Amino acid sequence: MPKKVIPYKDSELGKKEQVKQMFDTISKDYDGLNRVISFGIDLKWRRRVVNLLKKKSPQTILDIATGTGDLAIAMTKTGAKKIIGLDISPGMLEVGKHKIADKNLQDTIQMVVGDSENLSFDDNTFDAVTVAFGVRNFENLEKGLREIYRVLKPEGSLVILETSVPTKTPFKQGYRLYTKYILTGIGKTFSKDRSAYDYLSESASVFPHGQEFNNILAKIGFIGIENMPQTFGVASIYVATK
Repeated sequence: MPKKVIPYKDSELGKKEQVKQMFDTISKDYDGLNRVISFGIDLKWRRRVVNLLKKKSPQTILDIATGTGDLAIAMTKTGAKKIIGLDISPGMLEVGKHKIADKNLQDTIQMVVGDSENLSFDDNTFDAVTVAFGVRNFENLEKGLREIYRVLKPEGSLVILETSVPTKTPFKQGYRLYTKYILTGIGKTFSKDRSAYDYLSESASVFPHGQEFNNILAKIGFIGIENMPQTFGVASIYVATK
């Protein structure tokens, strides 16, 4: 059974609506804080995702939980003709649209509001689907992954970049200290929404990772599953095929 993900706040709202509100609130701070919190290493991880997909030469890519579009923009280096960035947060997408316009990529990247667990696309639509730091925010993880499977073309590629928890000493202990004190401290100092970075830390710590997440992908029907720990295991890249 997947571990329970900590809710963002005590609220009668479902997790999906809470996550939407959280990212709308922190959207203008998100890119800068992301660089600070990860020491900029997240850019290297995204480049690795791009390099993995570039070998497949996808023509159509769906980037789920695209946020402000960092990965969607990076994905233009794969040579894809059409990239759709989908997110539940209009605030995050608005920031992303400005970035895309500044880079004159409007003809390649389309940003759309959407629910990752109820995708509006036909079966077998995309050559590749990517998700960076988004699957842990799914309200129903398996439902979201089934939707990804559905919209992928046969032999299409799924690449997920997500936080994970180091398993080896001393990285495991260092990670716990960093997420509990430093990450939330930075977020509370520089963000308008102090609860948001508590959620991001807590959700990362309880999300299934490594072999546990591989098993969930296999249950959905994916094959050729690999997971590649990054930077002592603080993040992982998962690759799978429909």
